[in-house]
Amino acid sequence: MENTTMIAPSNVSDSKLICYTPTMTTTNGVWQGDNPLDFSIPIFILQLTLIVFATRLFVFILKPFHQPRVIAEILGGLFLGPSVLGKHETFAKVVFPLKSAMVLETMANIGLIYFLFLIGLEMDMSIVKRTGKKALFIAVAGMILPFIVGIGVAVALNDKDASVNDVSYILYLGIVLSVTSFPVLARMLAELKLINTELGKLAVSTSLINDMCAWVLLALAIALSEQNSTTLASVWLVLSNIIFVGFCFFVVRPSVTWLIKKTPEGKPFSEFQICVVLVGVMVSALITDVIGTHSIFGAFVYGLVIPNGPLGAAIIEKLEDFVSGLLIPLFYAISGLKTNITLTHGGRSWAFIFTVVPLACFGKILGTLIMSILFDIPTRDGVVLGLLMNTKGLIEIIVLNIGREQKVLGDEIFSVMILVTIIMTAIISPIVTLIYKPRKRLIPYRKRTMQSSRVDAELRVLVCIHAPRNVPTIINLLEAKYPNKRSPICAYVLHLVELTGRASAMLVVHATRQSGGPALNKTQAQTEHIVTAFRNFEEHVNYVTVQPMTVVSPYTTMHEDICNAAEEKRVATIIIPFHKQQTVDGDMLETNPALRMVNHNLLQTSPCSVGILVDRGLNGSNRLTSNQASHQVAVLFFGGSDDREALSFGWRMSRHPRVNLTVMHFIPRKDETQTLNSDDDQPDDQRSLISNKLDEECINEMKMIVASDDSMTYIERAVSNGEETVAAIRGMNNVDDLFIVGRGQGNTSSPLTEGLTDWSECPELGVIGDLLASSDFETTASVLVMHQYVGQGPDGEDIFVGERPWHSSDDFNNLRQQHRGRYTQQQCQ
Repeated sequence: MENTTMIAPSNVSDSKLICYTPTMTTTNGVWQGDNPLDFSIPIFILQLTLIVFATRLFVFILKPFHQPRVIAEILGGLFLGPSVLGKHETFAKVVFPLKSAMVLETMANIGLIYFLFLIGLEMDMSIVKRTGKKALFIAVAGMILPFIVGIGVAVALNDKDASVNDVSYILYLGIVLSVTSFPVLARMLAELKLINTELGKLAVSTSLINDMCAWVLLALAIALSEQNSTTLASVWLVLSNIIFVGFCFFVVRPSVTWLIKKTPEGKPFSEFQICVVLVGVMVSALITDVIGTHSIFGAFVYGLVIPNGPLGAAIIEKLEDFVSGLLIPLFYAISGLKTNITLTHGGRSWAFIFTVVPLACFGKILGTLIMSILFDIPTRDGVVLGLLMNTKGLIEIIVLNIGREQKVLGDEIFSVMILVTIIMTAIISPIVTLIYKPRKRLIPYRKRTMQSSRVDAELRVLVCIHAPRNVPTIINLLEAKYPNKRSPICAYVLHLVELTGRASAMLVVHATRQSGGPALNKTQAQTEHIVTAFRNFEEHVNYVTVQPMTVVSPYTTMHEDICNAAEEKRVATIIIPFHKQQTVDGDMLETNPALRMVNHNLLQTSPCSVGILVDRGLNGSNRLTSNQASHQVAVLFFGGSDDREALSFGWRMSRHPRVNLTVMHFIPRKDETQTLNSDDDQPDDQRSLISNKLDEECINEMKMIVASDDSMTYIERAVSNGEETVAAIRGMNNVDDLFIVGRGQGNTSSPLTEGLTDWSECPELGVIGDLLASSDFETTASVLVMHQYVGQGPDGEDIFVGERPWHSSDDFNNLRQQHRGRYTQQQCQ
């Protein structure tokens, strides 16, 4: 055969030779009589497509069971490999011929090299230093007993070649059974809603130390696994690795730091600088491969020495989606392709699997529990922590693949340990969900609405932030609520981050870095920006307390985290941004459709009132602390619980000396009222009658306040239909900053909004809120749509429906006195 090269890959026995034609890369086309599957690029594209399809299929199947993505990716490889489809000789020869193994594995290993570089790049060494003795001792104690189980497995099986080093064989099996996968565990904790608990934070810190120990043990195992190697050769290998690590930390790191300093702050890095760093990944991988360790070790160490900051964030932004989304699934799938379940025939192998899994799990739980008791951690938490530490993933698959390449592990033990890894990881999430319920029943609190909150007591507000662009308007909104000595504000700032399964999203949860340090990635840079802005607000405005928090969660369950935080902090109101953002030309553009689902779910399940903020600026460049700035605010009142909540919100803002409030009360014309009464001969239910009475009380009390404050305006407008309502709102020319409206739950049939519901695009805002938020309604004012929390009693009655805007006449008198004081202050000015 001409132009062919005979190779024998490591995954094929020495008795087989594979013919490979280097020049046959691209086909001339089927019209020339070529078979595309005989050429390397078409066959690789077909394999990659099948692997992505198979892994995504298993991700979809396992999603309801909250299984880690790594399991789906390995199962996809198992499905395509010799265990299922690959058993058919025709499929194996056509789709996964042995001659294509080299290209497939090369691409998978390139992806693995860059993925390990990204892990090193995102890993903050200071986190490991600050984990404390508790996490360190728990991590080590949790590794010892499973490692002993690994030794017992190695002795019992003794399934190795005579030339293989015994210590190396034990190390490979011990590492797989004793270590914990940090990225997989972090995602699992987030999905189980444990990542922000004390147990979750301890688990993440412990697994991080576990991962670092695994890399050291793996480097030692590789050094001892070379066949026919002498003791001197192993010593040279270890010394070479130490020299390489020292060179990276003492030469490469200062060089990269100098490269960063050459770039002016705020300026993007040039393509040349990014290219130099990325080439360094390959050079480092080459050096460690030449030394005899493994190419991934060099890439990981090289990533560790890159300083955290803008350069790392820029590289992650360019690489992460491609590497994590396409190449790493290829590596996992290849591990599944190499696994042949048929080799685990007979009762011996399965008996071994179902013996090793409980022993390794029990060993990890026992070691963790003993150390947890010594640190006064509750027994149940210690057991759950031990279970979580059994999570397997990337590092275990890497160890098994390297052991197989080094001929330390045979095909049978490789397949058995892959199955052990899958089973140990798959059982963790269901068991933890079953035995551990971290959320305790909270003591009920009554101040769940703005209307029920006292005007002379602390007001607690939970503000949700998706991106830094949401910050200026929300800060101005909080400042306009006039925090003072008698009525301070406590703002809980919740940065909402989507759970994507990427390490960068995970690190933001536990990386409690010192203030002023560089951000680890783009997500954390955004968090720093948000926290800094609110800290600055806290310093410059008196009687404001800010407590920043971060939630990492899928959009489908993000509302649960928001509700849990609101109930835990006992807030009166949640303020969350609208899912559309205003563009330069004034149109409202949908930024992320998933945010609309978050808002909708929050309205259905919130334990307190909710305000959806349609952000159009709210004088974002002007602060009320400046004597020149002022806000023109309007409350549109139609009646009902939501409108009373909007009125209460506006009342609080009206106390500020530089907020001018206009209240427009819409009432039906007399003829409309008479028609309604004649059509409605049967009296409405008691709830509506009480609600109407409350509306009347609110308006009457508000009129009394307006009488003593010239900066407040009350307008009563009688309308017959929705068209007249829109005309009245458009006629409010003095409102440039903020409209506050009620969502109007249950009031869709009102004659005041007749005809408007037909054109509603966003029902979650209500009829009037949707009108004000649309691009067709030309206004520069932001819109706050209020939804009042109405608790349901055992018989379905509204718990808070009978409450007035103030709990007592003293509250009302306090508010009137504040307005009189404000009026005197304005006269003095």
